[in-house]
Amino acid sequence: MAEYVHHEGIVLTVEGERARVEIVQTSACQACKAKQMCLSSESKSKLIDAVMLEPVQPGDKVDVTVRETLAWRAVVIAYVVPFLVLVGMIAAVSIWTAWDDAVAGGTAIAATALYYLVLSLFRNRLQRQFSFTVRKV
Repeated sequence: MAEYVHHEGIVLTVEGERARVEIVQTSACQACKAKQMCLSSESKSKLIDAVMLEPVQPGDKVDVTVRETLAWRAVVIAYVVPFLVLVGMIAAVSIWTAWDDAVAGGTAIAATALYYLVLSLFRNRLQRQFSFTVRKV
């Protein structure tokens, strides 16, 4: 059985079978009693488009879910692969150009930017693959 990642959110808008949901992502220390005295506690608001499993209305509290395996796949696509592109290009260009750091660094940054550009071109395909679902709480 697949494990899911859950977040509680509020429905902002509904269009067809999709709902735009606002979730508040809090840091681990958000529940600490000393958070008023500490500068490291933070929370961020995120907007997510999700498929409705049941009818919801704007203002409803909902549970937003995604498969844990998809969450890990997203981490690999967004962070691990670009890191490997960056490091791989630095190593390859450094060896090829006899350790010219400026060329290696510039090429690595350009290759990483190109990776993210290609990723943005496949945004619609990725959006279909990484779908969130929403259900009333």
